[in-house]
Formats: sequence, C-alpha cells, structure tokens
Amino acid sequence: MPDFHLDILSTLGLLLGACLAAGVFADFLHLPKVTAYLLVGLLVGPSILDWIPEGHVELFDPLLKLAMALVLFNLGCEFTFTKVRRLAKHCLPLSIGEISLTFSFVSLGLLLFGCSGSQAILLGCLAVATAPATTILVLKEFRSEGPVTESTGFLVAMNNFACIMMFEFAFLAISLLENKVMMSVGEQFGSLVLNIAGSAGLGIAGGLIVSYGCGFLNMKRWIVMLVAAETFLLGICESFHIPYMITFLIMGVTVANTSDYKSKIVDELDHLSGLLAVLFFAAHGTELDINAFLAAGTLGLVYIVFRIAGKWIGVYITARITKQPIEVRNWVGSCLFAQAGAAIALATIAMQRDKEMGTQIQAIILGSVVLFEIIGPLFIRQSVLRTGEVPLAQAIHHTSRTPLEQLRTVIDRFRDAVRGTNASIQFESKVKVSNLIRKTKGIHQSDNFDDVVGHIEHSHDNTYPVIDDRSTVVGVIRYPLLSDVMFDHSASQLVRAEDLASETTALLFPDEPATRAFELFQAETDDCIPVVSRSEPQELLGVVRRSDVMHALITQRRKQKPS
Repeated sequence: MPDFHLDILSTLGLLLGACLAAGVFADFLHLPKVTAYLLVGLLVGPSILDWIPEGHVELFDPLLKLAMALVLFNLGCEFTFTKVRRLAKHCLPLSIGEISLTFSFVSLGLLLFGCSGSQAILLGCLAVATAPATTILVLKEFRSEGPVTESTGFLVAMNNFACIMMFEFAFLAISLLENKVMMSVGEQFGSLVLNIAGSAGLGIAGGLIVSYGCGFLNMKRWIVMLVAAETFLLGICESFHIPYMITFLIMGVTVANTSDYKSKIVDELDHLSGLLAVLFFAAHGTELDINAFLAAGTLGLVYIVFRIAGKWIGVYITARITKQPIEVRNWVGSCLFAQAGAAIALATIAMQRDKEMGTQIQAIILGSVVLFEIIGPLFIRQSVLRTGEVPLAQAIHHTSRTPLEQLRTVIDRFRDAVRGTNASIQFESKVKVSNLIRKTKGIHQSDNFDDVVGHIEHSHDNTYPVIDDRSTVVGVIRYPLLSDVMFDHSASQLVRAEDLASETTALLFPDEPATRAFELFQAETDDCIPVVSRSEPQELLGVVRRSDVMHALITQRRKQKPS
C-alpha cells in the first residue's frame, strides 16, 4: 500500500477549520481572534503537534502576501490628504519620538549586553517596525474609533516606512565602514532610491487604475478588477525585488484621494481580505518557533524588553510634552507592540547579504516575534477598551443558547420540517445600552465656534451632545443645521455652543435594553443619542449610535433564529 500524503487542500481545510473553532473559543476567553489564529497555527505547526506536512505552508506564500497587500491597501485608504494634515499635527511628533526612542533603547541596550555595534544598530532599526496586519485587523475586529485608533493607524504606517528606510541606509553605512561594499556608494545609493521610488510609482499607478476602473465598471466587476490589480502589482514587486509594503500603502492613499467610492471599494474587499487574513495568521502561527524564542537567549530578552519600553515611553513622553489627551499618552504606545512581516523580511535580507552578521539578527527577530505576535493583539484590545473607543458589546461574548439548547433547536427544526410546520421564533434583545456606549466628553455650552468645529473634525458622528458645568445634557448640535453659521464668518465669531444647540428629549439610560434605543431611533433622525446616568445630575456617559444598535440587534436575531 503506498504511503499516504495529505493533500494541500486538506491542509488548507484543516487550518481554516481549526481557526473556526479557535474563533469560538476566543469569544469565550475574551481573546482577539488574531491571537487565537496564531495560537492555532503554533499548535498544529512543527513546534507542537506537527500536523502540517513539510512544504505545504510555503505553497500558501502568494496568498499570504496578497493578504498583507490587501491589509496595507485598506490602511492606506484611511489617509485622505485632509485627514493626514489633521493627524500629522499631533501624530508626527508622536511618531518621531516613538521611532527615536525605540531605536535608541534597543541599540544601546543590546550594546550594553555584549551585542556588536553593527548588529545592535540593525536590530534597533528593525525594532521600529509594527506588524500592520495584526494591528489593523484587531482594530477592525472591534470596530474601534477615536483618537487612539486614528493615531495607531498613522504610527503603524510611519513605523513600517521608517523601518525600511532606516534599515537600508544603516546597512549601506555599515557596509561602507566595514569595506564590504560590492559596488560604488553612488550605485548603492542610486539602487536604494530607485527601489523606493519605483515602489511608490507602482502604488500611485495602481491606485489611479483602481479609481478610474471603479468609476465606470459595474460594482459586480470591482472585485475581479481589484484582485487583478493587486496580484499583478504584487508580482511586479516580487520580480524586481521592490518593497511591496510601500507599494500597497501608497496605492491605498492614492485611491482615498482620487475616488468617490473609497468606502465601497474597502467594503468590497473586506470579505476576501477577512478570509485571507484567517489563513495568513494561521500559516504565520505555524512558522512561530518556540525553540527559536528560547534560543534567542539573553539578547532576545533584552531586545523584547527595550523594544516595549522604547515604544511606550517614546509615545508617553512625546504626548506629555505636546500636551496630548491622556488616552493617547497612556495607550497608543501599547498598541504598537505587535511585530512580524517587515522585521522578518528585513532580517532575512540581512542574512542573505551578510551571513555572519545576519545569523544572530535573524535568530533574535524570529525568537521575539513569537512573543510579540501573541501579546500584541492583547495589548491593542485592552487599549481600545480602556479608552472607550469600542462598544462593550463588541468585546463580550454573548449567546442566547447553550450548545445543548442549540442541538434541541436543530432537532425541533428538523421535526417541524418533516411535519410541514414552522417553528415560531420569539426575539428578545438581551443587549443593554451600556454594552453599546461610545465614550464622549461632549461639547461644553460655553465653547466658541472654533472649539465646536474642532470637536466635529475629530468625531465620526453628525449629532453632538452639549453639556453644562455639571456634565448634564442641555441639548444637541446637529451638523446639518450648522451650514448657515459655517459660511457666515461674522456670525461664527459670536456664537457659542449653547446658541447652536437644539433641545432633545431623546435620552437613554445605561440599564435600558437596546430595543429601547431602537424605538427612539425610529422616531428620530439623529445618528446617535446621548446616554446619561439615572442619578441627579444626569451626567453624560457617552452616546449610542444608530449603526451600533442595528448591528447588535441583527447579530442577536441571527443567533436566536435557526437557519
């Protein structure tokens, strides 16, 4: 009888099925799904159970790179020039401070513990990188919004761009100092600039093609065009050894600033990128090597400790100096710990260019990634929960049935189908208003027009609660009603928030059911309703959005209704 060999399609099914089960357990254990997928990969991979045949994961490599490309494209689509200008005012100093301290801490720390100068500098450059796929997909999983989420997205983009640039220039400088340059300095520098410029040029060209194509093609054909454009550009980058991370980030930025359909394009790719992301993290988990983590030894531990310290302290000190909100100061740094793709790829390049120097660099990176990829999503989840940028309902596991009750439902459904009768379904929401609150400080009634506009620029809503000195809601400002004042410069110099506020009787209490919020939204055109405490004075606790209520109730109904 010939030896049995598991087909690669069965490997794919095994990984996806295991991830499906892990996702369910992640809900129970309050873990980000990204962490669950990584742990599944680690479990079935060579480090523990070794269920994946040798060579199978490598065959998934084109799909994994496409998954990364889609995530970077989605990240780039968040950055319109208007938003970049707004974010740059406070995020650029954060980025500079965080990058500088991370590089300095890691480089100096490794030097103190006996690492060679060239290795310490290159590892300092690699420490700057933050895993974009891990970070962005955790934020999307929890549907977080707010200053911490926005700042994290900006810093992730800057970190990876800076890491690539710093690594290339540092490697060139080290090669010059150690007389290992195989070509002239001009040729080396020209090749580096050409690669980066070529990467940016491809991204701009790809973005323009997507924007143009989505303007006249039927939406049903968008997914084909988008996948065709991304796979073709990815192949070009691989063929010419161009850094594709820059290409797809800039491709997304180009689409964000040249297309009227940016949001619809991102939505169209979400289902595909979601499926590929599951495979990406599962396959990536199989490559995590516990032995590599242990082999990294003292230098690996030093790298981990100083990288975490550099990122958190860099953000904290810079935010404190620039007087940024306490949420940004305390929590943005802990959203940047995840590390994988860029650091691993550049460590491999270092190994290929200089085996003697690159061996230890690669060992430290591969060892530390095991920890960073597991704890990174946990810190991100904690950060967005603590800052109130995610509704509580997104972070808790709630089901209306136990596994035994679900089995009974399936049996009852089958019996009713055989008898030709329909099972009645009773829907009752167990989700409370408190599970859906998005925190906001509101607008003080004495704020001037510029303060009101500043609040609006940082908000994703069209309705804004106005409060008095006791944080009691005295009304709401509705964006559509501001148009006359916004275009009357003289009036805008005189008005205060209380002049712009309209009375509202639509208020919610945190212990009310989500169905109460739904009833109020049926009678209101506002996109959000203030939530206040029951005790006097009725202090503003936050707002509940129409979209969050609908999402929660639809999800609840799907769980209660047999398919």
